[in-house]
Amino acid sequence: MADTTLNTTTSLSTTMQSYNDRKVLQTAKTRFVYAQFGQSKPLPRNSGKTINWRRYNLFTPSTASAGLDTGAGQKLVEGEVPKAQLLSQATVSATVDQYGAYVKITDMLDLTALDAVARDSAVLLGEQLGTVLDWVTRDAMLETTSVQYANDAANANAVTSSNVMTITEIRKAVRTLKKNKAPTFTNGRGAHYICIVDPDVAYDLQSDADWKAVRQYQDKEAIYNGELGKMYGVVFVESTEGYAANNGATTPVKLHHSLIFGANSYGIVDIEGSRAIKTYVKPAGSSGAADPLNQISTVGAKVMAYAAKVLNPLWIIDVQTAAS
Repeated sequence: MADTTLNTTTSLSTTMQSYNDRKVLQTAKTRFVYAQFGQSKPLPRNSGKTINWRRYNLFTPSTASAGLDTGAGQKLVEGEVPKAQLLSQATVSATVDQYGAYVKITDMLDLTALDAVARDSAVLLGEQLGTVLDWVTRDAMLETTSVQYANDAANANAVTSSNVMTITEIRKAVRTLKKNKAPTFTNGRGAHYICIVDPDVAYDLQSDADWKAVRQYQDKEAIYNGELGKMYGVVFVESTEGYAANNGATTPVKLHHSLIFGANSYGIVDIEGSRAIKTYVKPAGSSGAADPLNQISTVGAKVMAYAAKVLNPLWIIDVQTAAS
């Protein structure tokens, strides 16, 4: 006869809850490819559902006389006090959303399974939610207005199957970022931009003679999650969640969207700092009359609040190519 006291605990110990939280966050973070480079910002408690990022607008350089310009002049007139420049900011806002899922575990499964079902469920939920958050981040980044079509094509429908990703496309994108004064990443290494590619685009890039894989690095460097290699001041990171889709009914070519960007080009809600991912374990019998025979327990996970947003579209470029 089965043990009738199985899963009748009405509360989960703090230690076990913390373990599950860490397990979910740990597995979720393995999926954070797009999310890992965003400018993170915590969402304070009781502060509403809207999160704001602000940046200062650059001053307009000028060699005109300060007395003749509206505060932007750099050329001083002897004895004349120049006009003051005014600080201004641009504000980008996003509304946070919640994401979550749970699984049911029967008392029979918990009794007879060879594995720790609740623990494994937490791992699976972490992987699922990590993927969801990376999708949300990726889709937000794709809203940039800076688009580069392969081989200087006029539009997406003009990209042909032979227009795969090349080092030329990367160099053009880097040139654009530099001209737009996009800041670089450092992360304890030389200044660089980031490019997130899918496996098909990575395959094309790795055939280039200038490609340097991670194992070929001469100096010990901090390695990003998913990092493949680097060349020409760009660090390449691979994501299996890269976006690729047909570019319209006029051609069967599938467009691959590779995002190359500088620091602070997009923002995300700080997941760890705000404890955004939490697990919820409901033991069998905890639902009262809804589970009269103590047969069902659940393990769930929820993203408390998350959002992602492009902060400066001039600093993030969507390079659209075909792939081999």
